[in-house]
Amino acid sequence: MLDERWIKSLHVESMRRGDLHAEREPHVLFQASTIGALLDGAFDGDLSFAELAEHGDLGLGTLNRLDGEMIALDGEFLRADVEGRVHPIAAEAKTPFAVVTRFEPTIDARIEGSLGHAELLARLDQLVPAGASSCAVRLDGTFELVRARSVPAQRPPYRPLTEVVAEQNVFELRDVVGTMLGFRFPAYVEGIEVAGYHLHFVSEDRSRGGHVLDSRAAEGLRARLDPSDDLHIELPPAIDLADPDLAAATHEAIVRAEGG
Repeated sequence: MLDERWIKSLHVESMRRGDLHAEREPHVLFQASTIGALLDGAFDGDLSFAELAEHGDLGLGTLNRLDGEMIALDGEFLRADVEGRVHPIAAEAKTPFAVVTRFEPTIDARIEGSLGHAELLARLDQLVPAGASSCAVRLDGTFELVRARSVPAQRPPYRPLTEVVAEQNVFELRDVVGTMLGFRFPAYVEGIEVAGYHLHFVSEDRSRGGHVLDSRAAEGLRARLDPSDDLHIELPPAIDLADPDLAAATHEAIVRAEGG
């Protein structure tokens, strides 16, 4: 069941296709489906990227059939294929899971020092305002290392995501200039979202990218954060936020799927 702390700390509005409307307000997160549904193998959605673009210009997710990692940056929607090569996404392509926002950061800071991934996330935690329930994140600069992954497109009948990621392709980008972006959600949201940080990366030349597993930042990253207290979720017909089956999206399952 949906945790009441989640409702109180982040204003959640679920909507069906008939209620779908563009969100023009700043600091609003828009999500297609839930991470719990994705974990269960719901890899086909009905929301096009043209429709998704109406709700935000920065974000992440995937494409139908789990065909690569999606990166949205500056209003451009990109797909990192199984080899980590990046391609534009057609407006008519569809997504089974995505989170986007119209990025208007209220925090702009410089992060000094060469930092490992855990250290980098800890430094971001220090920048997040006290009491912020969620936050969109954008990091620009040079990374000594980005360890990333993507997965091959799937065919029905779809397997659970935890089985699919066993076939993921992991690759390393070294001394690369680019953008790491994504979201930070509280620990009690699992089943709806990925708790903690969920980050994707794309190189500055838009040639390489993927789902971030690990990283080492070089000196002087620019960090921009956009805290939010509003989440609007577009639910596919078979998905219900109150469905107890969402409990199947346990912490361990998400760690296996997101962390590889």
